[in-house]
Amino acid sequence: MIAAVTFDAGQTLIGLDHAMLAARLAERGVTIGPAALAAAQPAAWQRYEQAVRAGGHDRPWQSFMAGLMIDAAAGALAAEAADDLAAWLWSEQPRRNLWRRPVDGMIELVRDLRAAGIAVAVISNSEGRLAELFVELGWGDEFAAVIDSGRVGIDKPDPRIFALALEVVGGGAVGSEAVVHVGDSRVADVDGARAVGWRSIWFGATAAATGGWGDPGVAIAADAEECRAALAAWGAAV
Repeated sequence: MIAAVTFDAGQTLIGLDHAMLAARLAERGVTIGPAALAAAQPAAWQRYEQAVRAGGHDRPWQSFMAGLMIDAAAGALAAEAADDLAAWLWSEQPRRNLWRRPVDGMIELVRDLRAAGIAVAVISNSEGRLAELFVELGWGDEFAAVIDSGRVGIDKPDPRIFALALEVVGGGAVGSEAVVHVGDSRVADVDGARAVGWRSIWFGATAAATGGWGDPGVAIAADAEECRAALAAWGAAV
């Protein structure tokens, strides 16, 4: 039985708005089109994941964004300029969050889980204003809790952030075996959840490309429908 499901935010519930990013870069005199940014994102994200696994995760958001812009610019943007732009974009995140494009079918899944009586929360490595972004998107009442690393001072995969979420959504009455975490990062989401005894769904195209995991406590879902099917296989009435 599943009593609670937690979701990562970026790349799981909300995706990078490439058009907005292109417009923001244009404000600084840099021309990179939305299509080029979208095409460069998978490789940039894969490098980010590799860096996190290797322990090189200082300023991860900025590192990912700088790499994305360098790739999308196809050699027309120097590394130092990309670092400066990434730092500026990060400073602007609280005011104009670039991760705001709803991932197809995911908020509908959240609502169906809630309708089935399953507690739903968010655990995200973010900049501290994720709850405000959800209000802006009209999602302010969708989650029992939004555990934002920028507010609680703990990042995934630290077990403490998962423990905090469990206490908030379960009130001490929900065991780890009854919780599933859904996220796109193998390290932050899947490894983090499994370390505290939760089941996990590794979400997104990168996960789907692996072809399997070998752990019965981990499912892989390319999209919302596959995520829904994985949850149903574990007993969720969705």
